[in-house]
Amino acid sequence: MNYLQKLVKPVAFLLILAMTGLTWGCQTTTEAGRGAGIGATAGGVIGGIIGSHSGSWVKGAIIGAVIGGATGAIIGDYMDKQAAEIDRDVEGARVERVGEGIRVIFDSGILFSTGSSTITSTSRYNIEKLARILNRYHDTSLVIEGHTDDVGSEEANQSLSERRADSVANLLETYGVSARRLSPVGFGETHPVASNETEYDRKLNRRVEVLIYANDDLKRQAESGEIRF
Repeated sequence: MNYLQKLVKPVAFLLILAMTGLTWGCQTTTEAGRGAGIGATAGGVIGGIIGSHSGSWVKGAIIGAVIGGATGAIIGDYMDKQAAEIDRDVEGARVERVGEGIRVIFDSGILFSTGSSTITSTSRYNIEKLARILNRYHDTSLVIEGHTDDVGSEEANQSLSERRADSVANLLETYGVSARRLSPVGFGETHPVASNETEYDRKLNRRVEVLIYANDDLKRQAESGEIRF
């Protein structure tokens, strides 16, 4: 994955969200009943700007991509169930419900050896369990983000983050998740969630995030009032 691809993927994602006329809302942990009556705006772009300052372009875009109303509530229920299964079954993953999507955060130290983009044998099993859940909830798309701390050169960190995002995406594909659902992207050291001043902070910054959001099929099903599991 080259540097241009790194920039184009999240920007294109935000533009797609903006052009679909989605409404924008806020982060929440009780999901299904949220969002009725929120005014329409280019929420994905606004959310992406928010996310760029908080560690994740796509996290921000998901915050900005709330559909709202009955359709949003149905999608929220679908995501609630999926998030609960991930939280229950996938060890080493921190699960957050964001807008009408899901954010799954893996500490890179759990997935990889230091400086490596090869997923450890223990973590392969956890990625397999994640894939099983994703395959049951198949009407979603995913962005896999790689992030590093600021130790070492920017170029090396950028390359490592891209390789790690690709490794997770490739393994999910190996376990049956359609490649069409997966968009890996590396951000290197550019999107920290902590200061990098202590080892604890640097550990927080070394991470892989999986952002899960509704695809067009899921939106159409929700609009009809019934989702196929």
